[in-house]
Amino acid sequence: MSTMRAVRAHRRGGPEQLVHESAPRPEPGDGEVVVAVRAASVTAGELTWDATWTDSFDGSGRDRTPVIPAHEVSGVVVEHGTGVTAPALGAEVYGLIPFLQDGAAAEFVAVPARILAAKPARLDHRSAAAVPLAALTAWQALVDHAHLEPGRHVLVHGGAGGVGSFAVQIAAALGARVTATASARDADFVAGLGARNVIDYRDGRFEDHVADVDVVLDTVGGDTQTRSWAVLRPGGVLVGIVEPPDPGAARDPATHGVFFVVEPDRDGLDSISELITSGRLRPQVDRVVPLAQTRAAYEALEKEHRRGKVVIEVADG
Repeated sequence: MSTMRAVRAHRRGGPEQLVHESAPRPEPGDGEVVVAVRAASVTAGELTWDATWTDSFDGSGRDRTPVIPAHEVSGVVVEHGTGVTAPALGAEVYGLIPFLQDGAAAEFVAVPARILAAKPARLDHRSAAAVPLAALTAWQALVDHAHLEPGRHVLVHGGAGGVGSFAVQIAAALGARVTATASARDADFVAGLGARNVIDYRDGRFEDHVADVDVVLDTVGGDTQTRSWAVLRPGGVLVGIVEPPDPGAARDPATHGVFFVVEPDRDGLDSISELITSGRLRPQVDRVVPLAQTRAAYEALEKEHRRGKVVIEVADG
């Protein structure tokens, strides 16, 4: 089979540029495998990233259109590239596809073998596809950058969102005391994920309800991030994933800020899989749509309230 069904954008823009069409089936390069995609997941803001459209993160590189979006994949390995022996043919895998290459809104995708992890057996492909980007972002924020320890107090902004819902669960699983912001209609949902306190961000200012926080994970940015400095205790860390924290806004010189972009990480996924297998972490799927409706999935990210991830089902499995 030399062609496949895929969703591609031939020019830069928003969801309106996405077309469901026939496209060339990828061939595996050195160190790559081809994965038959069972499900993929979409991410808010993905179509605004320079990395989605070029071969550089700052947009200075060559144009890569037509591009295939959706960088979270769950599927089955069907072909090896040169030098690859694992994962084995037929293995069920999941992972975060590097941002500077095509994503998984297609029947097949070529992926570096080194970034794929074994899919947790207790998850179907649709649930597994909701994990890699959001869960790795939360894991790398809390573990790699904040060095979270048991007993610490964590504030998660956007506790009902894709990253936030994983962050609440991971922090709780690591023994932290979790406070989260969310809308009132999501309060019970977020509490059920492990948040000891849930603050309605629409009802007053969160800084009037929480203090002495060791770690703030900011998934919102803007004024929310600026005001978050006030709730940190000396030595605390503000981790931003939307924009870099402004150290000039800190009230205490002993606090500090961190900004990072999530990276593919098989070891991190293996740790996340252990939490899933033990029942301490569960992905939150807002809705599942077929591949042909990928444009609608991205439109939903821009316009609709969500709990967890929007998943594209590419094939049964």
